[in-house]
Amino acid sequence: MNYILLIIGFVLLIKGADMFVDGASSIAKKIGIPSVIVGLTIVSLGTSAPELAVSLISAINGSNEIAIGNVLGSNLFNTLMVLGVTSIVLPLMIQKEKIKIDFLVNIAVTILLLFLTFDSILGKDRNLISRFDGIILVIVCIAYITYLVFKSIKINVELPSEEDKNINIFIKILLIILGACAIILGGDFVVDSATNIAYRFGMSEKLVGLTIVAIGTSLPELVTSIVAALKGENDIALGNVLGSNIFNILLIIGFSSTISPITVAANLMIDFLYLLAITFFLFALIFIGKGKEKKLTRFEGLILVTLYIGYMIYIIIRN
Repeated sequence: MNYILLIIGFVLLIKGADMFVDGASSIAKKIGIPSVIVGLTIVSLGTSAPELAVSLISAINGSNEIAIGNVLGSNLFNTLMVLGVTSIVLPLMIQKEKIKIDFLVNIAVTILLLFLTFDSILGKDRNLISRFDGIILVIVCIAYITYLVFKSIKINVELPSEEDKNINIFIKILLIILGACAIILGGDFVVDSATNIAYRFGMSEKLVGLTIVAIGTSLPELVTSIVAALKGENDIALGNVLGSNIFNILLIIGFSSTISPITVAANLMIDFLYLLAITFFLFALIFIGKGKEKKLTRFEGLILVTLYIGYMIYIIIRN
């Protein structure tokens, strides 16, 4: 039965992502909102819904290792696999100026979480993301969303074409809602079935969080970014990854630790540092060099995928 639910989950994720991107990009064109803003907000929040649901439930149930492992694993999967596979399917043309600040925010919130998490650096006996830490993350999240709102107001409005003007906005909103529901339901099916399968093989909660749950809850980002790229919405594809990574840390860890403080194993420091290192690596890959645009090639995508496979091999051996 678990294998059947796994297949149904994948189908719901793929179809839901297609509907979600279609609806979101159409509304953006209709009202002149730049696609990158849509990717950083609506799409990234929608595709982060499975992570939010899983982490909140984990926090309520006291399974904190799944909650923190889910976010760490999801952000690594987003950065390496989502961008890597998307670039292999169709090389991404990136407008540097459109995502530079958001990329720096991504780096900053990752560093912030690192400092809030590892209290042992300050001589304390354990690493704890406290309720106060969670409140700080939620406040930063609200500030970031406020920045995005002002950014969308100040940025040049993209004039809709005649075809875009004829878009039925209510139908597209319905598509977004149905797509989001399918994504959440599909992610739930995938996570539940995959986790049950994993537990049969004797995997720990931390390992399940970093691998099965993280991959399962990140499938919406993967499918959404690929579909967006195939539809020519490169800004949504990259904005989705950056936005999801930022919201995973600020919103999901913020809310989860506010509900129940999260104790973090000392050996997760390696995973945090690896996430930070590959984030800096991707920043250098995109922004070092002249020109306003950067093409993320198939070869570079293959490098990202290889880095993720190497990480998976390492944590399986470690655990």
